Amino acid sequence: MALVTGATRGLGKGIAIGLGEAGATVYITGRRLNQNSSDDIAGSLSETQAAVEQAGGVCIPVQLDHSDDEQVRLLFERIQDEQQGKLDLLVNNVYAGVQALKDAQGRPFWECEPSLWDACNNVGLRSHYIASVFATRMMAQQKQGLICNISSWGGLSYIFGAAYGAGKSGCDRLTSDMAVELKPYNITALSIWPGIVGTELFSTLATEMAQQEITNPTNSVISERYNWETPLLTGRVIAQLATEANIIRRTGHVQVVAELAQQYGIVDQDGNLPASLRSLRFLIPAAIPSLRKNPWLIPDIKVPWSLLLLTALQSPKI
Repeated sequence: MALVTGATRGLGKGIAIGLGEAGATVYITGRRLNQNSSDDIAGSLSETQAAVEQAGGVCIPVQLDHSDDEQVRLLFERIQDEQQGKLDLLVNNVYAGVQALKDAQGRPFWECEPSLWDACNNVGLRSHYIASVFATRMMAQQKQGLICNISSWGGLSYIFGAAYGAGKSGCDRLTSDMAVELKPYNITALSIWPGIVGTELFSTLATEMAQQEITNPTNSVISERYNWETPLLTGRVIAQLATEANIIRRTGHVQVVAELAQQYGIVDQDGNLPASLRSLRFLIPAAIPSLRKNPWLIPDIKVPWSLLLLTALQSPKI
């Protein structure tokens, strides 16, 4: 039994579908139950529910706002009652900062309103913590469970600005510290790093960033499509993680979606497998534009985390 937060579209929707392919029962949350013709942004819980059920799963949509702790508490109370206290997997995915980041694009943090911090990290880092509190109260009774925090390589290297980067770095640290306290209860906490994912909102943001490529070469990395993943790949990887024996050995660590997919023999919905964020197949084309159209010519060798971190600290570009 699984819960995926923020699943009206994007990564959350893809994760829920991936779990549905594995036959899971999935609770999904979001603020929009049905799609209205007047909505500028596509996606609804009802649409995700239909997709999950078409994939073979059971989906239970719950409309709520993750900035309201009481609504979140009632969600877990409902799961407790309906599932007899059973919760195997929590995927903390909900994130409300994309529009704020889009509006702030091209401006340094001090030229933005201080509210940008809350827009990035309230329904994001904070809501991951709150959901984990309630989920763990259930999982601890079972002496098992898996909590996946959807994070980003933006916690290691500059992407969308200070507020975003601090939130993602905090998400990774939250995972690491939770794991210490969860391990005695056989509950695994993982920080999941997808690659460049072609979600609806991110695609729009990347298009705008591409227009600034001449003045900000870092953005060319984001705008390149050859290495983009679909949200479904993350879903398929998490579904496999949830069935892995002795998964506790991974607890507290960052897990890169493309690397797990390679280990598990999983492909994206188009049959391809994007390169890992720390693979030379990803890093070299990012630095040498002429190689972006032929990344397969580069060996798929992983750069050690220590070296990647040193590079990130020396320069904001990856």
